[in-house]
Amino acid sequence: MEPTITRGRPDFLLLLSVVLLACFGMAMIFSASSALSSLKHEDPWYYTSRQVKFACIGLLGMFVMMNIPIRVWKKTAPYLLLLSVVMLIVVMAAGSSMNGARRWIVVGGFQFQPVEFTKLALIMYISSLISNKGERIRSFKKGLLPILIVVSFISLLIMKQPDFGAVLMLLFICLTVMIVGGVHLRQLAVLFLAALPVLFFLAFSQSYRLQRIASFINPYDDQQGSGYQLIQSIYALAHGGITGTGFGHGIQKLFYLPEAHTDFIFAVIGEEFGFLGSCLVVFVFFVLVVRGFMSALSSDDPFAIMLGTGIVSMIFIQFMLNLGAVTGLLPITGVPLPFVSYGGSSLILCMASTGIILSISRDNYRRQQLQGSGRKGIHKE
Repeated sequence: MEPTITRGRPDFLLLLSVVLLACFGMAMIFSASSALSSLKHEDPWYYTSRQVKFACIGLLGMFVMMNIPIRVWKKTAPYLLLLSVVMLIVVMAAGSSMNGARRWIVVGGFQFQPVEFTKLALIMYISSLISNKGERIRSFKKGLLPILIVVSFISLLIMKQPDFGAVLMLLFICLTVMIVGGVHLRQLAVLFLAALPVLFFLAFSQSYRLQRIASFINPYDDQQGSGYQLIQSIYALAHGGITGTGFGHGIQKLFYLPEAHTDFIFAVIGEEFGFLGSCLVVFVFFVLVVRGFMSALSSDDPFAIMLGTGIVSMIFIQFMLNLGAVTGLLPITGVPLPFVSYGGSSLILCMASTGIILSISRDNYRRQQLQGSGRKGIHKE
């Protein structure tokens, strides 16, 4: 009797990278937020303890996702996208507002951003749609047009919040999935050129976006206004030098740098661990992204390839947008640093999404073992 072959082991380096980033993020959140926590909540551990809870939920979600077969997501993708649309509509009708934006749903004291769930649901849906269409995806009417309609509708709902940064992220992610899925490149190029005027209009249609663009071009024109956050971020990175001031010894987080524990936590990392420490964090992200792409592209299932590539692209694009904003290389978009910034929605979504990549890597390992043994084996889910 041949031994049973179960689903393979996950990619260890990918798993280790996620755990390291999440643990490091909790330490940095304490460093960046303890003063603010003491002032606002009379508890230096307030934000850190909440992030620990988010991380536990995310870790549970990652291990659950890691044990769910990929084909399940292909079947449920339309329903998950419908659920995300319902949540986006609920946000418009009864969402919680903060800093002029209505992006959160509050349930039992816990608030989350439906747009984070929408990112994953849309990746699943587009991947499922393209894999089902096969060669028909190269036809504009039967291939690209249905995707365009769905993405446009979702983008309109998100812009109602408003969240221009999330819309940009979704567009880049969907573009990546469509390229991997075999959508005609000429059609994508024409579509991209046609979308540019719309994106420029959205970018310049609101005064606060104009201020962000102006501060990106020259933050020192308005040092106490729109350029203040970026200038304080640059001060933090410069103060860190090569080796940093040491953990907990940063200055800019002490009410100089706004959003120090959320969108601008990388500036605190740069100040306390310096250029070398920042490079190490970037290296861990690099390992995560490379191993994620390797797992996705090694699959023999077109749906898994597109789903995995889309998820890794989501993490990578979010990482690049955050890093660019903190260093002044890109305009500020309010995108958090994956796995590291404070926030339950982003952390849980990133960890759960990584669980899907780990599931793909398990299937890849099992297939390699079967090919090496030269027999079919028994697939035990």
